[in-house]
Amino acid sequence: MTLENSTTKSRWWSIPGRYLRQEFLPILTNLRLAIALFLLIALFSISGTVIEQGQSPAFYQSNYPEHPALFGFLSWKVIQVVGLDHVYRTWWFLALLILFGTSLTACTFTRQLPALKAARRWKYYEEPRQFQKLALSAELDNISLNSLTPLLQNRRYKIFQEKDNILYARKGIVGRIGPIIVHVGIVAILLGGIWGAMTGFIAQERVASGDTFQVKNIIDAGPLAAAQVPKDWSVRVNRFWIDYTPSGGIDQFYSDMSVLNNQGQEVDHKKIFVNQPLRYHGVTFYQTDWGISAVRVRINNSPIFQLPMAQLNTNGNGRIWGTWIPTKPDLSAGVSLLAKDLQGMVLIYDATGKLVNTVRTGMSTEVNGVTLKILDVIGSTGLQIKADPGIPIVYTGFGLLMLGVVMSYFSHSQIWALQKGDRLFVGGKTNRAQVAFEREVLDILDRLSSQPESKEKAIAIEV
Repeated sequence: MTLENSTTKSRWWSIPGRYLRQEFLPILTNLRLAIALFLLIALFSISGTVIEQGQSPAFYQSNYPEHPALFGFLSWKVIQVVGLDHVYRTWWFLALLILFGTSLTACTFTRQLPALKAARRWKYYEEPRQFQKLALSAELDNISLNSLTPLLQNRRYKIFQEKDNILYARKGIVGRIGPIIVHVGIVAILLGGIWGAMTGFIAQERVASGDTFQVKNIIDAGPLAAAQVPKDWSVRVNRFWIDYTPSGGIDQFYSDMSVLNNQGQEVDHKKIFVNQPLRYHGVTFYQTDWGISAVRVRINNSPIFQLPMAQLNTNGNGRIWGTWIPTKPDLSAGVSLLAKDLQGMVLIYDATGKLVNTVRTGMSTEVNGVTLKILDVIGSTGLQIKADPGIPIVYTGFGLLMLGVVMSYFSHSQIWALQKGDRLFVGGKTNRAQVAFEREVLDILDRLSSQPESKEKAIAIEV
């Protein structure tokens, strides 16, 4: 009874495995499924590039209204419900990556590895009839098998010979390994993308020149990203400045930055600009934007005041920052100060909106009976901060992918030879570059046919 129960139980346990092998595995390794998954991943990756990621709901409501909806259906509601505002961290995009990676892995174990084993397994052809099955074969009279060996060696064939009248040669086995390396590289890229989506984060900071900050304004992060956010070090923007062209346009903007430990000591330092970020402990600081943070002024002989400046709404007509400066102690009167860049030019308006004067930093002017001196206009740097622990895995995957593609170009060529009396049977096959292989074999046969009898004997004796 116990034996019968265990047999019944083992049958029940074998049903899922049989179903996976016979029903699910063929579907999973289907080439059309892999292509469909790849196209879906590419399509949603494009959408994640075109549609801005990690922005506020107000941004999407402003840029993707319901009436009229983009393409008739793409509105801010669709974007936020589907998750197109953070494509690479949605459950369905990660599921596509996992399914595609599983398909490639299953294909590797069920097709590529068996193909490699089959290529490494070979047998001698001991009967002339076996050569008739080959796509390329020939029969030569009065030719010694030993004459074939040096010709194959000159073409980098690896020769296997156990008997004097039987030979097998092959080259390009690396071409069979190439597709496996390609699959491993793609799976590594997918794993790196998944790991980066789960553990990475993106933040944005606007920091005035001279200020110290820690990463706080995180706009997008994976569920496991907390460990990547810096907690035991901070960053100081020592100075921010802009280089302008002679025509007044921006040539480049720079931030001189220092990384500080908990004791305030500098542990790293770099001047960053566009395409030259600061990297520290897996966190990258990109220079992406700029602004005007404050203005430093003195009224008559007063202490120096540093007043914050705010960006004004110009309806898309350039960028202007402004502030209000009191000219009386009771704040009953004052002037407005406007600036559009860091070149030091400042516009001063009175309470009626009339332009009073235009001054540069370091200059003074008389307004409302007081002397107003503009000491400095302080800029602020706009930083995009990213951490993606999956990048090393992705780069490794791309390296393996390129290596595998190069390896796949090598043809796996095989040649068999059999000596039967004075007759030599030669045949071969290859998995690609059929025309080049045929030319190579025909050249070998021509050289064999053109060898004199005495030379063949000499070679046979020497070998």
